[in-house]
Amino acid sequence: MKRREELTFLERIYVVEVLKGVWLTFGRLLRNFIRHLKNSIWVRGDNQKLKGAATIQYPEQMRAYPERYRARHRLTLKENGDVKCTACFLCATACPARCIYIEPAEHSDSSIEKFPHRYEIDTLLCIYCGYCVEACPVDAIRMDTGLHPEVYPPDPRLYIEDKETLMERSRILEDIGKEGLLELHRAKIRSLEQGSKPLSDAVRKIVR
Repeated sequence: MKRREELTFLERIYVVEVLKGVWLTFGRLLRNFIRHLKNSIWVRGDNQKLKGAATIQYPEQMRAYPERYRARHRLTLKENGDVKCTACFLCATACPARCIYIEPAEHSDSSIEKFPHRYEIDTLLCIYCGYCVEACPVDAIRMDTGLHPEVYPPDPRLYIEDKETLMERSRILEDIGKEGLLELHRAKIRSLEQGSKPLSDAVRKIVR
C-alpha cells in the first residue's frame, strides 16, 4: 500500500479531523449508553440483549487469562528454599526496558559461584515482554502466576519488587495454587478500595 504523502487543505487545518475524532468517540459513547438504557428498561433474554460496552465488575468479575499470558514475575526456588538465580545478568541484559537491577554476592557454599544479594524489578518500567524468562539459563524467573501486574497504593517506590517479594510469590503459588493467589489478589484490591493499607483478615486467612 502506497502512503499518501500530501495532505488536503482540510486535513492541514486539523479542525475537520478533530471534529471527526470527537464525533467518533462521542458517537460510540452515545450508542453504548442507548443500548444499555434499552436493556435496563426493556427486559429480554440474554441472547436478545443489544450488545453495548463490555463492563466487568472488577475484582469480583475477571477475565480468564490464557496459560501463556505473561503475568507477574516470580523467582523460582530450589528444594531447600534458596533462589535458583545465579546472578548471571542475562535477564537484565535482555531486558529492553532496563527495569531489572541485580547486585551479586559470593555464596558461603563453595559449590555455588554466586547468588543475587539484591534482585529488583521496577514494574512501572517493565513492559512485560517476557525476554527475561527466555534469557534465563536456569529457569530462575517465570511469569506464570496468571495474574496481571500487581496493584499497589499510589506510591512509585512500592512498585519496585525486590527479591523477597518475588521469592514469596513462588512460595504462595506452591502453597495455595493459582486460585488461591487470585483470591489473595481480590482481597488486596478490596483492602485498597476500603482505604486500609495493612492486609485484611481475609488476606491473612488465605495466606495461612
